[in-house]
Formats: sequence, C-alpha cells, structure tokens
Amino acid sequence: MTTAPPARRLRVLESFRTPRATTNPYLVLLLRSLAPHADVRTFSWPAALLGRYDVLHVHWPEVVVERRHPVRAAAAAALFALVLVRCRLTRVAVVRTAHNLAPHEPRSALVRAVLRLCDRTTTLWIRLNPSTPTPPGAAARTVVHGHYRDWFDVDPAEHLPVPGRLTYVGLIRPYKGVEALVEAFSRVPDPDLALRVAGRPHTPALAAAVAAAAAGDERITLRLEHLPDDELAREVLDAELVVLPYREMHNSGAALLALSLDRPVLVTDNEVTRALAAEVGEHWVQRCAGPLDAAALARALADVRATPGGRPDLSARDWGPLGAQHAAAFAEAVAARRGRRAPAPAGRPR
Repeated sequence: MTTAPPARRLRVLESFRTPRATTNPYLVLLLRSLAPHADVRTFSWPAALLGRYDVLHVHWPEVVVERRHPVRAAAAAALFALVLVRCRLTRVAVVRTAHNLAPHEPRSALVRAVLRLCDRTTTLWIRLNPSTPTPPGAAARTVVHGHYRDWFDVDPAEHLPVPGRLTYVGLIRPYKGVEALVEAFSRVPDPDLALRVAGRPHTPALAAAVAAAAAGDERITLRLEHLPDDELAREVLDAELVVLPYREMHNSGAALLALSLDRPVLVTDNEVTRALAAEVGEHWVQRCAGPLDAAALARALADVRATPGGRPDLSARDWGPLGAQHAAAFAEAVAARRGRRAPAPAGRPR
C-alpha cells in the first residue's frame, strides 16, 4: 500500500521588507504566527520578480510603491505592476489584507492606477473585521487583528497609571484628529487632569499645528517623535485613558495596543468600535458619538473610574489561531487560482 507524499508547504512572499526596529509590530507578529504553517519570505524586488512563491500577500500596496523622488516612485510603480502581471500569468495567488477602507492620504494618478491593478489581481481578501467592504463577488475571509500582549516585556498589573493622565499615542496624521483633541482638552476646567501626546507627526506642518494648539496650557505635554517600543509601552501604562480621536476608525492597531496593556480607550462610536466593546468589555472601549469635546473627555474618564479592575478579553486575538487562519486563507486562494479544492495547510517540516 502506497501512501500519499506529504503536502508541500506553501511559499508566501509578504509585501513588506525585513523588519527593522521601526516596523509595525503587527507585521512581525504575523511573520511569527505564519512560521509553523508556511515558508515565508519578506519582500525584495528580485524575490518578487524572479523568485518562486505560491502566494503574494499584500499589505498597504501604496506603501510598496511610495517614494519621495518622482522618478523612483514611477520606477517602483512600474516594477510592482510587473510583479502583479507575473502573478496573473503564473497563477500565483494574490491575497490582500484590507487594513483600511482607503489610503489615508491623496495618491498620485500613477499610484491609483497600480492600486486598481492590485485590486483586479487579488484572488482573496482578508478582512480584519466583518464590516470591511470588499469588491462584489470577491472571495473574502475575516481574520481579526491580533493583540500585542506577546510583544511587550511588561506586566501591566505592576504599573499604576498616573491619576488624571489622558494620552494619545501613535503616528500623528491628519485624519487622526490630534489637534482637535488638544483643543478639546484645553477647554477641560479640571486642573488635576493632564494630556500627553506621544508620537511622530507625519509632516513638519502637522507638528507645528499640534504644538500651536497646545501652547499656553501647562497640563499638555508633547513628545513629537518616534518612540521605541519600551517607551511607547511606558506612555500607555502611564495613562488612565488612551484617547484616539480619529475622525473615522475602522481598524486601529493603537486601540489594540492600549487594550493589550490593560488600558481603556476612548474612540469614535461606530459599528466597528461597538463590536470591539462587545468583544472585550464595554468598560474598556469608551465611545464618543459626536464631536470630541471637553464634556466627552470628562464623561469617559468618569466611566472608567466607576468600573475599574479586570482585563479586557482578547482571547479571540491570540496569534496562534490567527496564523493558522491566514494559512487556510492562503491555501484556499492557491486552490482557486489553480482550479482545485483547497488542501489543509501543511504543518511544520519534520
């Protein structure tokens, strides 16, 4: 009696380069979670154009082609278009994780054209929450954003927050509404409250706008720079409440970072944030239904103080199962491109 040969592990090329100290931890944790299930490589042009892989896993495709110099941007866009055409001709599955509803900043016509080509070439979409829209008729699977509890070498129970400290952390971009937060806090009358803004502004003009909004209020302190992970964790742990005043919130790594360190968040009220509150606990996800103002800040902090204790429930966001779910989505996409039934993902090589 003959036995079938073991299934070959899928070869996956991620669209991001080898992680560095400033790489989004989500990507590093994703790589780790995929290691038991697939042979995964990070991005380079030679690997993308000449290497052998079954799946191209794309995150933020605009980032793949963004360059400051227009000639380099055009070259990167042309190369990525070649990669996508190669995938189409060689039946490589393109799996796209939809991190955002749309790019956060305006893009050039060339970048928009490449994004449309990427959309047309995508075999399967991965949504980080069920509310993410995907093209009509497109194959899609939901694999939620994992937590960061395994990333930081700290025990939140050993760190008490600074009483009255409200904190914003993360990259400061126009859509995140940080200037509005600073202006709203400046109208809070309570002298015992303080606001900390910690993160790198996307542009010098945005840094100047935040600094101008904070001028004259000694309760507001700014740290407008990239923070190493240990210092980022300290900023979060010092907060009684992490405030994320995004005008629109669909997926937020910053919210999950705060929850991973057992700190409640204040966010915009919408379908996604209501679902997050139902999942992790209402106390942990305070929501603001209208424009952020002084009353909303005071109300959220009072609600947090009224129901202290415990930890948010992040059990559905453990990376082990999420890695297996990604691998199953990859296998499904490969089978669809090659016209056969999806196999079970291969395990660790022996």
